[in-house]
This record gives sequence, C-alpha cells and structure tokens, in this order.
Amino acid sequence: MTTVLLLNGPNLDLLGKRDPGVYGSSTLADIELSARRVGSELGVAVETAQTNSEGGMVDEIHRAGALDGLIINPGAYGHYSYAIRDAIEAISVPCIEVHISNIHAREEFRHTSVISPVVNGVICGLGVHGYELALRALAALIA
Repeated sequence: MTTVLLLNGPNLDLLGKRDPGVYGSSTLADIELSARRVGSELGVAVETAQTNSEGGMVDEIHRAGALDGLIINPGAYGHYSYAIRDAIEAISVPCIEVHISNIHAREEFRHTSVISPVVNGVICGLGVHGYELALRALAALIA
C-alpha cells in the first residue's frame, strides 16, 4: 500500500484556537482524520506528525524519505528554514507544500517560501481543504 506522511509544523497544534479568522475552526485532529478518510478512498495510508521544532521537522522529513510521499505545512519555517528546505531536497519522494492561509495576501515576510523551489507543488489560501487537494495531487504524482 502507498504510504505518505502529513507533516505539520510550529503552532499548527493550536488550530481551532489560534486566530480562527485566518486559520478557521478546524483542529489538527480534524485535519488528520479527514486526511485518513480521503487516503482510504484513494488507497493511501496517511501517517501524521506535528512538531514545533525545526530539528523535529527535519527528522520527520528524513523518515518520509522511506515512504512514498510527503505533504508538509512548514508553518513559519517555510519562510526561512534552509535546514527544512535541504531535508526535502535530500529525499527522493514527491512533496506538496500546504499553507492554510494565502501567504501572498499576508505580511511581506510571508510572501516568500524557501521550501517552494524544492517541492512538486504548493497549495495555499484554500483553508484546510488544501490538505485534501494536496493528498489527491500527491496520490496522482505517485501513481
């Protein structure tokens, strides 16, 4: 069976509580449950992880290298973490970057992602629906 990792970065454990006007009312548990449901429809097992630490994200990305694909919401690390960028570049599985909010409509420092050049695709601004779209796109890339 195809297995992918859904990896969420810093502060995403606060979804549902943190700035619902920007991030909505869904919790991380809601997103993970939905991803597993959609994965089941697609014949894809979805493993999940969340960490607030940069090193933890790098470790999880390395783990994803032994799987079939990666969906990553790097949170704020996406704007400046070359360690995470390099970890993604070092693995040879397809990867989709997700941001719940439209990073291009927010503060200037959020407009650039150092992750985007090394992933297969980017989905931003579609709320938590972006995770489902990313999973469907990743499944198609893997197939």
